[in-house]
Amino acid sequence: MTSCGSPVAERPSPAPVAAPLAGYLGAEVVLDLRAPMVVIGRLVEAGAEFFVLADADVHDMHDARSTKERYILEARKHGVRPNRAEVLVRAGEVIAISRLEDVIAY
Repeated sequence: MTSCGSPVAERPSPAPVAAPLAGYLGAEVVLDLRAPMVVIGRLVEAGAEFFVLADADVHDMHDARSTKERYILEARKHGVRPNRAEVLVRAGEVIAISRLEDVIAY
């Protein structure tokens, strides 16, 4: 309950994480999306329907002067600049996931 007496919405228990994703939990990850967008942040949950990232940077590449790869390399070099405390990303929109530390600088 909140201080005004209204109930607080609680999140349901997270779904079990698929084995290949277990090693990504807690790590800073890059989600490449079908849309010209990229999401970089700390993976806190990975379910069948959603990925949940904390301290995330949701970046629309329509507004960018650089490529998606250049933006990701800059995040690896200088760190993530969060613009969301938490974000849920539909799993069906994700085409790739990688740890930010696994991004190879060229």
